[in-house]
Amino acid sequence: MTKNKKAVVVGANGIIGGNLIAHLVELGDWDIVGLSRSGGHARGKVKHIAVDLLNASDAKAKLTQLTDVTHIFYAAYQDRPTWAELVPPNLAMLVNVVNAIEPIASNLEHISLMQGYKVYGAHLGPFKTPARETDANHMPPEFNIDQQDFLEALQKGKAWNWSALRPSVVIGFALGNPMNLASVIAVYASMSKELGIPLRFPGKPGAYNSLLEMTDAGLLARATVFVATNAQCSNQAFNINNGDLFRWNELWPKIAEYFRLDVAPPLPMSLNVIMADKEMLWDRMIKKHNLSPTPYSDVSAWGFGDFVFGWDYDFFADGTKLRRAGFHEYVDTEEMFLRVFDDLKTRKIIP
Repeated sequence: MTKNKKAVVVGANGIIGGNLIAHLVELGDWDIVGLSRSGGHARGKVKHIAVDLLNASDAKAKLTQLTDVTHIFYAAYQDRPTWAELVPPNLAMLVNVVNAIEPIASNLEHISLMQGYKVYGAHLGPFKTPARETDANHMPPEFNIDQQDFLEALQKGKAWNWSALRPSVVIGFALGNPMNLASVIAVYASMSKELGIPLRFPGKPGAYNSLLEMTDAGLLARATVFVATNAQCSNQAFNINNGDLFRWNELWPKIAEYFRLDVAPPLPMSLNVIMADKEMLWDRMIKKHNLSPTPYSDVSAWGFGDFVFGWDYDFFADGTKLRRAGFHEYVDTEEMFLRVFDDLKTRKIIP
């Protein structure tokens, strides 16, 4: 019998971490430990540890028993107001968890780092498309690059290896997540329907017509494990996306049709501003439609919606390197969104 591999999933309660844990459970040959600030409930082969990864002492104390870890999957993130302020906490969390586990885990095989298109400067403005893993770094600050530099330097001369996964916007189910676009769209559309108004695209002029792509959370989970368990992927970065491209001007009317809404012309507006007073409306909708009593703050990542809908430039990367390495899965982006909306309805998050 082959002994189970043991995974530590850092950021266990987010869209990425939660879907990764679900995939590892499905595979059946993994023991799993989820790390997060709030912890979680143990189920089967999944255990949770509540830990403050910004505190090196707390990380070392809480993680001393993880001597049999074979894989670390890092998908934690802390938001900050500016790009420069993002660097210290996000680098510290990775450093603290790796420094706590790597010296004591004698059978460590792989450390997987979750990144994104910020590596290419996609968040700063129009960038070279399709972005490729060989593209030059941009002017700092950029915590994704600092994190990868840390792993590359630490790995030299070691038996384990690392990888960096670079998805586009990740779409899947998670509550209380600061980067949950599916929830933003679903709640915005549901409120539009409740108010009897058509669905308007709220983004910048030009964003409605830009060429974009997304990454399904389940696809990302499967790709992450593939890369972490295949030697030919060692010590490399890989873009991962659904494999198709879209424009909001084509997808938005289909989203409106799903919610049985008319479409009106786009109207640029900040969701963070325009939706700030909608908590009372949300509470009324919960009672009226017998929804799960989900706090408004857990479903209203309006700032992230403004961020994504502000891309009035093309936003996509070349995903063929991972396909050439042997991972051949694709996801239809339209079907993905509708599937997540169905899931939100089933969970009674939206009417």
